[in-house]
Amino acid sequence: MGGLQVGPPASGARVSKTRHIITQPHHLAARFFGSLSNKPADAADVEWVRSHLLPGEWELWRQMSNQDQRHTVIVARRFSSLRPESTRAEVAGALLHDVGKLECGLGTWGRVAATVVGRRGRRFTLYHDHEQIGADLAKEAGSAPETVDMIAERGDVFPIMHACDRA
Repeated sequence: MGGLQVGPPASGARVSKTRHIITQPHHLAARFFGSLSNKPADAADVEWVRSHLLPGEWELWRQMSNQDQRHTVIVARRFSSLRPESTRAEVAGALLHDVGKLECGLGTWGRVAATVVGRRGRRFTLYHDHEQIGADLAKEAGSAPETVDMIAERGDVFPIMHACDRA
């Protein structure tokens, strides 16, 4: 599916979601087909996750759908592999990067619709604001500032996690 591009786009601006849909459809297709299964994460993955999360973070992660849990494990393992010196707080940021999607309450088809039509209505807007919502949830759960920053798409290591999410 292509290599990981680490770092900001050449223009220095964040890639828009619309541009991402057009330029990286393979990522969205893989996420879509992976989200059709409700299979839970493997027990070994769940233990790995638990070893990287604080108790409040663990409670947040457990509330995520099976699909989102499996996805965050993949992203966090890619991140840890690409950046072996990563801290517990950074891995937690990768594991919780989509936790804000809890607030929108959308399933797979709702997320597809929200991605296509944009910020129409409360739940679609919440979906598009999931980064800041997730950062707020993590902060309330006692996460380290580095974790909160990664979820909010800030910090020096965010571009590495972002590349892992888009791979």
